[in-house]
Amino acid sequence: EYAELPLIPPYLHPGYHDHQYIYGVNFASSGAGDLPETNPGLVIDLKTQALYFAQVGKLLRKILGEEKAKKLLSTAVYIFSVGTNDYAVPFYTNSNGTVVLPYPQQIFIDLVICNITTAIKGIYNEGGRKFGFVNVAPLNRSPFLRTFVNGTTIDACLKEQEKQLIKEFNYSILNFYDALLELMKYPSKYGSKEGNVACCGGGPYMGDYSCGGKREIEEYELCNNVDEYVFFDSPHPTESTAEHFAQLMWNGNKDVIDFYNLKQLFHVESIS
Repeated sequence: EYAELPLIPPYLHPGYHDHQYIYGVNFASSGAGDLPETNPGLVIDLKTQALYFAQVGKLLRKILGEEKAKKLLSTAVYIFSVGTNDYAVPFYTNSNGTVVLPYPQQIFIDLVICNITTAIKGIYNEGGRKFGFVNVAPLNRSPFLRTFVNGTTIDACLKEQEKQLIKEFNYSILNFYDALLELMKYPSKYGSKEGNVACCGGGPYMGDYSCGGKREIEEYELCNNVDEYVFFDSPHPTESTAEHFAQLMWNGNKDVIDFYNLKQLFHVESIS
């Protein structure tokens, strides 16, 4: 909306015609992660999304020709918001009641970052030059994970990334981590009243993910005014919260944005 673009439909939208890809396409999959092990069978992981993008690149070259497609791909803005589900979903409780990770912590972090970097470079190699990122939220502060009590080798992948230097790479990074903490700590400053407890759900902080009664827990509570809350249910923000972060992404200053904000990024001249 801030970019004054039409709503961008998903890549797998039924009846979506090839020529419409020149107006943008959304590859996102709700609940997906960078790793194929994150919610397997329920989502489209980032690697598959990147493969879909490569198919779009081929279609654009077929429809527009090489030069026009190259220009379109280099002036487009590529928005990434991925990683939260990778870091949140793998938590599970063992027989001793301890929450554990599937990999040693640093290996796990590096694995996610390495795979995201691979996807970014795949888009770069197709001609992408302008990227917008949202960093990972403070997961231990969400109502969902606050309800908890508390190898793979990637050396070759990391070394390969270190070899490659990217030129003409323009980016925007929203410091979502600190911005969300600020909103949760001082909700009234931004038009909300409750920053820690979700509007819909049950249990401590309304964090048991029961909202709607469609999961294992059928009973749930619902607040009277959703706009007074930062979180709608245990992991998801309210619409007013989403609007707050959209504004920060679009025209935020250096306090929350690294390099360009999205408004500036849209007007950067890219040389492919």
